[in-house]
Amino acid sequence: MFKTAIIATALSALAAPAFAAENPMVGGAPMYADKTIVENAVNSADHETLVAAVKQAGLVDTLNSEGPFTVFAPTDAAFDRISDESLSQLMMDEHKAQLAEILTCHVVATSAMSDAIAGMIADDGGMHPVPTVGGCTLQAKLEGGTITLTDEQGRSANVTIADVQQSNGVIHVIDRVLLPAM
Repeated sequence: MFKTAIIATALSALAAPAFAAENPMVGGAPMYADKTIVENAVNSADHETLVAAVKQAGLVDTLNSEGPFTVFAPTDAAFDRISDESLSQLMMDEHKAQLAEILTCHVVATSAMSDAIAGMIADDGGMHPVPTVGGCTLQAKLEGGTITLTDEQGRSANVTIADVQQSNGVIHVIDRVLLPAM
């Protein structure tokens, strides 16, 4: 009986860290590590524009696939920084390829948690190039403990929520839409 109590106590102590490592809420919704990037993103009230853009660009199947992917996911507020006219243009069928290019400049073909990104930044002397599946290269750096990404036009985005684990990768929420060189 005593041996069983010790084993039960040891097992509960081992299980406790798992609860501490739960995914953060995003857009008021729980994010589940056993769901795909798209399955989780559709529940985030902060990513309605991103989800609509992913659907319009025809990227749902890709982001539901096995991956792994790292997605730097701009919030609705990030998309609000783009004029309504420009965003409406991008969402038109005739601009689907351009929209897909912009969105895939937010996707990396690996699963990279923030500590790994921070390590690569440190290893590279403070700035690390991040090649995306869209052909863009983002520059990652650490500023005051926050990962900042700079696109090919010199625009910077901060990671506001890091390490949202998905079944096919990880999402890092960002506060600006990143663009390829034009």
